[in-house]
Amino acid sequence: MEKENTYYGVKEIARRANVSIATVDRVLHNRSGVSEKTKKKINDIIKELDYQPNILASRLASKKIISLAVLIPRVSEETDFWEAPMKGIARADAEIKKYGVQVTTFYFDLNDPATFNEQAAAILEGNFKGVLLAPSFIEESRKFVRTCREKKVPFVFIDSDVPDEDNLCYIGPHLFQSGYVGAKLSTYRLKAKHKVAVVNISKESDSYNYLQIEEGFRSYFKEKQLPIEIIRIDIKDTDSLSVTRDLMRALHEHADIEAIFVTNSRVFSVAAFLEKNKRSDISLIGYDYLKENIAYLDKELIDFLICHKPEEQGYRGLMALYQTLVLGAPVEKTHFMPIDIVTKENQAFYQN
Repeated sequence: MEKENTYYGVKEIARRANVSIATVDRVLHNRSGVSEKTKKKINDIIKELDYQPNILASRLASKKIISLAVLIPRVSEETDFWEAPMKGIARADAEIKKYGVQVTTFYFDLNDPATFNEQAAAILEGNFKGVLLAPSFIEESRKFVRTCREKKVPFVFIDSDVPDEDNLCYIGPHLFQSGYVGAKLSTYRLKAKHKVAVVNISKESDSYNYLQIEEGFRSYFKEKQLPIEIIRIDIKDTDSLSVTRDLMRALHEHADIEAIFVTNSRVFSVAAFLEKNKRSDISLIGYDYLKENIAYLDKELIDFLICHKPEEQGYRGLMALYQTLVLGAPVEKTHFMPIDIVTKENQAFYQN
C-alpha cells in the first residue's frame, strides 16, 4: 500500500513538472541523466508540495473522508459555458478521490439569485471542509463566503472574483486586461470617429466583474487617445426576444455603431440578431469557446472570441483545495489564466 501511494505522489510531481515518472524517480534518488534545469524544476515542486511519500499513505490509512463542495451555475438553454469548468472539476475529482476526497456539486440558475442562496444554505448545513465556487451573484456570494470564513472553511473563486473576501485563491481571467484586449480587437474594422457598443447581457451587469471588464475596455481608447464614442447597453433579461428588442432600440438610436463588444459568453445571441438583420457591417467580439459561438465565428458574424481556459479553471480550483487540505501545501493567491484570441482560422486547433 505504501508503495502504491508513493507512486501517486510521484505521479502528481511528474504531472506538474510535465516530465515522466521515471525522471522524478531519478531526481528523488539522486541519479544521473536529468538536466540541471529539469532537476531544479522538480525539486521546486517537491518543496512546494512538502512532498513525503508517507503523507498520502497516511491519508488512505486513516480512512477519513474530506468533503468538498462545488457551487456553480447549471448549464442552460441560454449558455453551455459551464460544461467546460465541470469537465475540469470532474478531471480533478477523478485524480483525488483515491485519497479520501469526496466532491459534491450544487447547481444554481444564473437568472435566479434565490437558487444560489438555496444551494449555499445547503452547503452550510453540510460538513464540507472546502468550497469551490463561481461567484456569479456578487452580494449573495459575499454573504455566503463570510459565513464560510466564520466556519473556517476555505473557499476558491473561479471565473470571476470578489475583492477583499480573503479567499484561498482566485483562478480566472485578469478582468481589466481582458477588456483592454477586447477594445483593441474592436478596432479591427473600425473607422475614425464612430461608435462602439459595450453590451452586458446579464442580470448582474453592474457587478464588479463586468465593471472591471468595461473599465479595461474604455482604458484602451483613452490611453490611445482614439476619438471613439462608447455606448453602454445593459440587457437584463437574457432571453432572445429581450436581446433582440434592446439591440433594435440601441441601433435605432445609434445607427453609426460599427463594433460591438459583448462582455460574456452570450455573444452568440447578438450574432443571431446581426444575422437576422443582415448587419455584417458591424464587427463583433465576445467571450468563450461555445458551440453556438463557434458556429457564428465560422459564418464570420463573430470576428473574435476571447477565451480563458474554463476547463483548466475548474481543474485548478479543485486541486487548490486538495493541495491545501490534503497536502498541507501553499497555493498561489491569484492565478490569472491566459487571454486567448480565437478566430475562424484557428478555432479548429484550439483546446478550451
